[in-house]
Amino acid sequence: MNDPEHEPWTHEWAQLDSIVLHYVEAGDPDDPLVVLLHGFPEFWYAWRNQIDSLAAAGFHIVAPDLRGYNRSEKPSGVGSYRLDRLVDDVVELVDHFGVERANIVGHDWGGVIAWELGHRRPDRLDRLAVLNAPHPEALERELRSPAQLARSWYALFFQLPQVPEAILGRTDGWLGALLRTDPSNPTAFDESVIERYEHAISRPGALTAAIDYYRAFGRSQLRRWVGLAESNARHPTIEAETLVIWGEQDRALGTELLDGLDRWVPDVRIERLPEASHWVQNDASEPVTDLLEEFLK
Repeated sequence: MNDPEHEPWTHEWAQLDSIVLHYVEAGDPDDPLVVLLHGFPEFWYAWRNQIDSLAAAGFHIVAPDLRGYNRSEKPSGVGSYRLDRLVDDVVELVDHFGVERANIVGHDWGGVIAWELGHRRPDRLDRLAVLNAPHPEALERELRSPAQLARSWYALFFQLPQVPEAILGRTDGWLGALLRTDPSNPTAFDESVIERYEHAISRPGALTAAIDYYRAFGRSQLRRWVGLAESNARHPTIEAETLVIWGEQDRALGTELLDGLDRWVPDVRIERLPEASHWVQNDASEPVTDLLEEFLK
């Protein structure tokens, strides 16, 4: 396995208010800040194909391991992974670099966090880019569809206590099998990359933390649906300039989630990649990098 300390990126840790996050940094710290947020079940290395190009294009790149993942701290308890806390982590990470606003790019769960940051903290956001992650209003609408509900079976399975970890923990190579078969591009994840992914998710506490994201989200949605949430108000409109990149071969998230997106995000541009899967920045690394560079400039 390649030693991350011998790669051309700088590895650092940020002591935030409630957690320590590991991150990789590239580019000039005086350039505009771009924070790259990975998804499940990944880590900062999900952006390995974008980091150098975006830094060379004139951006200060920071790619953290989200809380609970890889080398970042792993607090116990489902409540530690509530969406508001995940958003706070990103805001505090931006504070760590001494800037008021940042460009936020998120894929999968990183995209969920990015959407929520756009709603909760628009004052800290410059531009927003989301890759294969549903807007919360669109997701709530489409979960009424049997087709999307069936695609989301794994999120329902993850609501069970301990069972998902027990099953996946006894299933050797489950992540490697997923990364070899789910992408559209058979070269998206080579064996050395898969080895690193498996090492990251096998760190003590990492798998439970990753699944706790789903548990925390599921519990918050249940409280909302039964009227126990503090607020049942709709999400406010996101005014920031927004780019959505979507691999249309996503087996978990249907393209219907893009319908009517401008209702909640008026200044949105949608780029569909018909041949790419959910792992869009790996399946189509060059097109995704080009789109991000052009959008962020």
